[in-house]
Amino acid sequence: MPPSQKKPRIALITGASSGIGADVALLFAKNGVHVILTARRLERLQEIEAKITSAGGKATIIQADLSQEDERLRLLDELNQSQLFPDVLVNNAGLAWYGYFHEMPWTISRDIIDLNIAASTHMALLFLPAMVRNKYGFIINIGSIAGKLNEQGIAIYSASKAYLDAFTTCTHRELKHSGVHISVVRAGPVKTEFFDTARKLPNGGAIPAERFAIPSARVAKAVWSAVKFPRKVIYVPFYMFLSPLLEVLFSSLIDLAGPLLLKRMKKPH
Repeated sequence: MPPSQKKPRIALITGASSGIGADVALLFAKNGVHVILTARRLERLQEIEAKITSAGGKATIIQADLSQEDERLRLLDELNQSQLFPDVLVNNAGLAWYGYFHEMPWTISRDIIDLNIAASTHMALLFLPAMVRNKYGFIINIGSIAGKLNEQGIAIYSASKAYLDAFTTCTHRELKHSGVHISVVRAGPVKTEFFDTARKLPNGGAIPAERFAIPSARVAKAVWSAVKFPRKVIYVPFYMFLSPLLEVLFSSLIDLAGPLLLKRMKKPH
């Protein structure tokens, strides 16, 4: 894949207060990109902003709860007023829950759908038309191997990432020769607050994959590479490209072993 000839000026990163989003912001800023950080936690955003500015980078923070449609529209309005229209959108904000679907509170299911699916889709619709008009831009969706490897305990989360896979693939094909690129980063488990949050949610439990988690900085490098060398799918770590084959080759075994693992890992309540 040939490298992108033009360097992005402004990148909007959702869920930028910690983990993957924070590392993406730091890396992009290090490479001279003006980063716009958005998330719910203002103090955490301010901490990331301070790190970036102290290192000589440019950062703008906009506190927003992107699970809410009016907040997404407010974000767009503020960016328009500030004339900070991004040529890179990183859809990173997300939520997970681990446990039996029949024990999952609807409010948690709704929150995952609103943030992982609705927010990512709406954000793309808000910023993609201008990218197409300018014949330049990048949308990078933070997906998961769970979108292709459907396991027990993560029914709604896995479905939300499968949606991102399909959405990215279809839109990628529509954007061919437009000058705009859309990618999905299919990451394995990543060391972030993601796992802690999943444990604390009502009826939730510890996600077994946490023990295999990689540093979030590795995912940030993959996001930057999606800008430098645009492509539809990026696996992190690279050997995760084999993960879809597990479902194809070992589906019956997963059907048997999966429920046992969920039963053992699910915390009592």
